Amino acid sequence: MVSKTISPKAIREFESRPHRPKMKVAQIIIGGAVIFKENRGKRTWLVVKLNKDGGWEIPKVSARRGESSVRAVLRLTGEMAGMSAKVLEEVGRFSGEIITNSKSIPQRYYYYLMLHKAGEEFYGFEDYQWLEYAKAANLLELKREKDILKNAKNLLAKWEKERQKKS
Repeated sequence: MVSKTISPKAIREFESRPHRPKMKVAQIIIGGAVIFKENRGKRTWLVVKLNKDGGWEIPKVSARRGESSVRAVLRLTGEMAGMSAKVLEEVGRFSGEIITNSKSIPQRYYYYLMLHKAGEEFYGFEDYQWLEYAKAANLLELKREKDILKNAKNLLAKWEKERQKKS
């Protein structure tokens, strides 16, 4: 067995070298739009399909460089859904990651409760439906999206109750 001692001079030289800063890992920000509307006394929620073979989901969009998740969902509703909508409040967030070219890239998801105001010309989705809560929840494939929809429904009920108290 060979034992090698490191001289104090070598240790000082190593410690005095500038250390490389850790590489900042790119993070993908995704905004989710949990959109509802009132129609003839019924509240319906928007679910979409991105492609023929895909499942039903809450509409989402990646934020562009320098864009917030709120701005991204407003862009989504305007550009991809041809509608105007108002953001009421954040209803949930979570983290995940994707593997691309054997690199792990972190993702942050932010979901917002949104009120449909006007318009409806869907350009960016294969299909869409406005459904009552139970039907929308049953169609969603991911448990986390079912939970987000439930959070949105509960938050909306709380939000409406508080508004009635103020009136």
